[in-house]
Amino acid sequence: MPLVRPFRTAHAFETVRELLLLHWIGPHGEGWSECAADPSPVFFGEYLDGARHVIEHVLLPRLGTAERITAAFAREAMRRVPGNVLAKAAVETAVLDADLRGRGVPLADHLGGVRQRIPVGVSVGIATSIAELLEWVTAHVAEGYGRIKLKIRPGWDVEPVGAVRRVFGDELLLQVDANQAYGSADLTTLQALDDFGLLLLEQPFHADDLVAHARLAERITTPICLDESITSLSGAATAIALGAAQVINIKPARVGGYLEARAIHDFCRAQGIPVFCGGVLETGIGRAANLALAALPGFTLPADISATSRYYARDITQPFELTDSHLEIPSGAGSGAIVDEDALAAVTTDIRTINLQEQR
Repeated sequence: MPLVRPFRTAHAFETVRELLLLHWIGPHGEGWSECAADPSPVFFGEYLDGARHVIEHVLLPRLGTAERITAAFAREAMRRVPGNVLAKAAVETAVLDADLRGRGVPLADHLGGVRQRIPVGVSVGIATSIAELLEWVTAHVAEGYGRIKLKIRPGWDVEPVGAVRRVFGDELLLQVDANQAYGSADLTTLQALDDFGLLLLEQPFHADDLVAHARLAERITTPICLDESITSLSGAATAIALGAAQVINIKPARVGGYLEARAIHDFCRAQGIPVFCGGVLETGIGRAANLALAALPGFTLPADISATSRYYARDITQPFELTDSHLEIPSGAGSGAIVDEDALAAVTTDIRTINLQEQR
């Protein structure tokens, strides 16, 4: 899937999005999901070919002996397989989508959503110059985005963030995301970001270094948000107990699926910790499901779920369009995503068919 504009973070430069989709065809309904793995293990520990192998040869065979396969059953069947959360999330989500579509139940209702319109923001990659960055942000503000997230890294932080704040004023909701790019020697730089009235500072240190995040939280007034550190409910609980996170970015794929994502939301809400739904350049298949999750009451910050046009000139589902800084959850059962078979065929490179009945 070619991106409309290259997307650069502290660790990656993407011009296309390579995807693994799952189409679950069950006796009571059909469902879709997409795996968040990348071709190389740069952002996640898993990678595309590895996730496909695990799904086909490890996870799906564990489901083949059941007469009725539900998301809860799939989750339990996969529990004893260590790690591989992206692969597990893809399987669980496809099964869940099929089950809900078969029963005529929207995913948002199943999860406990309380709204139909989701406030969203846009994530802005690292530009080649301040002028280019301001051009991008200007375009996004004109499109109607009310919250901007800037990717930062050492050498691209205080100056670009300050430039955006000066040009767009204090009214613009502004946050930054470091994607683990900083170390203990960068405290002065991170403290300097306090001057810009940011909504939050996301994942400045390595995912495993919760103590460093907790110590930084004691030194700055900007709330610390954890993303890469949050891979499960227990991980979120530990981070909050240590004072390492005042905000949590919940990425359903990273935590193993939407059921675990809901559990993290419920825990954070009980602890008074705001959350928002993160994204990984999803197609409409993943975008629709993320919007359903973001409908839960504890998602009080704008989601990283931008309109289709932010990433793709042509998506493989119906387009999602921005209205007054909000996206609508699609109507219909399951996620509500409607796959455009022609668009999908135009970008498909390989198809594998696995018949679980034959594996019994």
